[in-house]
Amino acid sequence: MFLIFTTGTVFLITVLAFVYSFHKDRSRYRNCNLLFLSILTFIPFLLALSGPHIRSVWFVIAVAMIISLLIVPFFLIHNGVVMIRKEGAHVAHMLSLAFGIAILVGEAATFASLIDYYPVGFGPQGADPLQIRRGIELFISVTVMYGSTAFLVFMLYTVFLQHLPRRKDFDYVIIHGAGLIHGNELTRLLKDRLDKAIEVYRKDPSPPVMIPSGGQGEDETVPEAFAMKQYLVEQGIPEAQIIMEDRSKTTYENLKYSKAIIDQRDGRKYTALVTSNYHVYRALRYSREVGLKCTGIGSRVAFYYWPSALIREFIAIHAEKKHALLFAAGWLFWLLIGFKLFDVI
Repeated sequence: MFLIFTTGTVFLITVLAFVYSFHKDRSRYRNCNLLFLSILTFIPFLLALSGPHIRSVWFVIAVAMIISLLIVPFFLIHNGVVMIRKEGAHVAHMLSLAFGIAILVGEAATFASLIDYYPVGFGPQGADPLQIRRGIELFISVTVMYGSTAFLVFMLYTVFLQHLPRRKDFDYVIIHGAGLIHGNELTRLLKDRLDKAIEVYRKDPSPPVMIPSGGQGEDETVPEAFAMKQYLVEQGIPEAQIIMEDRSKTTYENLKYSKAIIDQRDGRKYTALVTSNYHVYRALRYSREVGLKCTGIGSRVAFYYWPSALIREFIAIHAEKKHALLFAAGWLFWLLIGFKLFDVI
């Protein structure tokens, strides 16, 4: 009973911390970590509840985790091959393949480290060759596993955001641009965003103002917002309910200039932003930076496209100075822990 109470209390505290942080600001990165921590603390609580069956439950959990770890790299490699076949051999389309290969190498290095582990000292001739090899294996293992775990934490929160219930009464719906093909034609990705925005519009009891957002790129003959507006009108959205934002070049500018349009108008300003599901979290972060309170709504993307796109979002978030420093500090901490545990230092 004491074990159930203790593990249950820890689990409850982490859940409440996540709920508080999430309610305060959905765009904070700490929410990713708190959600992951809530899942981790649920495991010992579940084991405590299992009573005499604790060994069986733990065995099932352990086997499921091991199988998942073994499957993931091969899934990502396969997904990367599919992505390249369908979208072409662009660097951004190879992320899933590269990540899968990296995880496979990291798992192999982890396995090799465990096999090689036993105390090895330093003699007068310098480091023992096995010590050096083990150090290299640990470096690869910790680096890959740390990066993979950080990505998993990010992915879980991104998926969580996509499945939240949301309000249906908006005054404005901002639709993020996604580039045009042949100068003036909508991509499949952009059509999916527009279709999701139209769905939001039609379910709203008081139809909102639609704000297609996107400027004109160097290889485009019209602004993205203009092509988006044409599509909206073709699908039955009244032109009077559409205001174009046709100056932006980036996601940040999408939100900054769209907010300026909203601020110039009177009345309520309940706002939804519609973008691809993998992009919602980063869009919410930029919304906070420009001072726009809104609800993020994700449109679907082809399943084969989602892993590489999410990896790209993960890299973009961690390229920010603050998160890059925190990521590096965490990596260095676990690297030193690994070296100490395996007697490399």
